[in-house]
This record gives sequence, structure tokens and C-alpha cells, in this order.
Amino acid sequence: MSFSTHFTHAITRAPAASITRGLRAVDTGSPDLGVMQAHHAAYIATLRETGATVVELPALDAYPDSVFVEDTALCLPQGAVIMRPGAPSRLGEAAEMDPHLKAIYSDVVAITGDGSFIEGGDILVTEREILVGRSARTNAAGIAELTRLVAPWGHTVREVHTPPGVLHFKTDCSLLDADTILSTKRLSASGCFTGYRIIDVPDGEEAAANTIRFNDLVLMPAGFPRTRDAIAAAGFTVREIGNSECAKLDGGMSCLSLRFTPR
Repeated sequence: MSFSTHFTHAITRAPAASITRGLRAVDTGSPDLGVMQAHHAAYIATLRETGATVVELPALDAYPDSVFVEDTALCLPQGAVIMRPGAPSRLGEAAEMDPHLKAIYSDVVAITGDGSFIEGGDILVTEREILVGRSARTNAAGIAELTRLVAPWGHTVREVHTPPGVLHFKTDCSLLDADTILSTKRLSASGCFTGYRIIDVPDGEEAAANTIRFNDLVLMPAGFPRTRDAIAAAGFTVREIGNSECAKLDGGMSCLSLRFTPR
């Protein structure tokens, strides 16, 4: 079973009322908390439907972006790495996640360098390597520190580059199976996915590039029919989830959970 697409556990966190103050690259309006909560509930129910154990953490009003738990940690079969987010307002979120991962994993390490920053949204784990995109939220020092931390667990890190103006590497890509990556054309054109099978996101639907393969389902944001059809045509079972409110904060399917199978 693929450790990068099949999981026994997920961790999520309820959206806080303070989410209206969340970070955003472009202001397209404040998210509606009630609608976001409904979308979040559907997301959790879908993860559970696959048989996974979902740990639901309570809202953290002090951290408006804390619903996006993926940025706080990298979870691998051998252990977890607590990230050091590049947005100063989010540093405390990683510390809040630490005890929950220590309750599950026997080996939890952390990015600690003062000059290092790295967020989970820039990390794509495949069966053969860990791709980490340099971005406004992830720097070379953070990638170097992560490389050192995961080496004893047998993982190789490859640094790549997030397209200009794109928040996170995984804003523009996602893993569908051990050999298949869904990607925007602007990202795949860089050559960073040489050796993988690439499904290009149709022009105009770039916001659909962030999906998650979770066990036998591909969860994708609703409203992108050509991308949905392309994924389905490649043989995957697709489930569409409302994402209109998270999208106002540059959030997508992967941002909302930590997904893992601890040894």
C-alpha cells in the first residue's frame, strides 16, 4: 500500500470565528464562517468514509489561519517533523500541534533554526522522494534542515521552485498515485515532475490543482468540471467538496488535514 496516498489517520482543526482575519494573497472578500463549517464537516465525513481515524481538534481563535493544519507539520510513517511557518502570525500553530503528534508518534522532531522557515503546503511527498518548493513561506535554510531531519528515516528531499505569485508549491499540484501528479501547466513546464505521469489542469481551472488522494478517493474542490472529468478519465474516483470559503484564504483540500499512517 502506498504510504503517500493511503492513510489510517488524519488530523483536522475546526475553523475559528477569527478566520475572517485570515491571511490572503488577494482580497476576494471575507469567508462566511457558517458555510466554511459546513464544507469542513463534509470534508471530515468524506475522510471518515474511507475508514480513517480522524482527530478533530478544537478551534484556536488566537490563530485565524489554524484551520490549515497541513502547514504545521510533515507526517511520515517513521515520525513527524514540526514545521516553522514563514508567516510570523502562524508560528504558534506549530507549537499547538506538537503535543497532538507526540500522542501518536514516538519520534517527533522540529525545525528550529532562527533563519529557517518551511510550511507543509510546500511539501509534496511521493513514494520515491519528498519535493519541497521554495516560496515566500519556505526558504533554503528550512529545506536544508528538513533534509537533515528526514535522512535517518530513509527519505530524500529534492528542492524545487514554486511559480512566482503562487503561495505554496501544492497550490499548483497534487499526488494522485505513486506515479501520477495533477499539475498546473505553469508548474509542470518547469520540468520538476520529469519521470512522473502528469495530468494537466485545464486552462482557467488552476485553482483545482490542489486535491488530495486519500485512500480510494480523490477529494477536489467543487466547481471545476473539466478537471473533475480529467481525473475521472484517468481512472480515479473523485469526490467534490465545497471550498469557496477556504479559497478566499488561499486554502485548498490538502491544507485542511494532516494525513498519515504511523508505524
